[in-house]
Amino acid sequence: MTRRRLPTPDERRLWRLAMRDAEPMPGREVEVEADPLPTMAELVEEPVATSLAPPPTAKQFPSQARPSRAPHPPLTPGSTANIDRRTGDRFRRGELEIDGRIDLHGMTQAQAHHALAGFVHRAWNEGRRCVLVITGKGSFGSLGVLRQATPRWLADPALRPMVLAIQPAQPKHGGDGALYVLIKRRRDRKD
Repeated sequence: MTRRRLPTPDERRLWRLAMRDAEPMPGREVEVEADPLPTMAELVEEPVATSLAPPPTAKQFPSQARPSRAPHPPLTPGSTANIDRRTGDRFRRGELEIDGRIDLHGMTQAQAHHALAGFVHRAWNEGRRCVLVITGKGSFGSLGVLRQATPRWLADPALRPMVLAIQPAQPKHGGDGALYVLIKRRRDRKD
């Protein structure tokens, strides 16, 4: 059985400083310690460093340096530059097995964006490879708000690391009103 560590005097002082405006619960008493807490004026009047030292470079700490990751290439519908030719051809023709689908019809932009982000995260975590996102074609001659926004959302920094490619769907899967999304394989890194 492990023993809990008691807080140091500095930690207790910091806690009291953070909780100084809190009201104690009924039946509880506030611990009073000998050293008074500083006032806000005393905290503000402390000198502030005018210049900071630059962060250490990889040359200074070569053993701790990590390789920088290259930014992800732009995500354009129809581009299969990131994948092998055979998979790209099957992806383009709609021959890859669809592992999941989401229908964004009837959602507001905010709802659709949130649903799409959650769907892509789940698909990536579950190891799904090809998913179908149904956006709708739009109405009355317009291109459709969700149809235009979905590729942009998939290219966001939050989702882009999980998305390998996107492609307009074949007519059997919704045509211009849907997108195939190829999800990257999840590789658990051991650092």
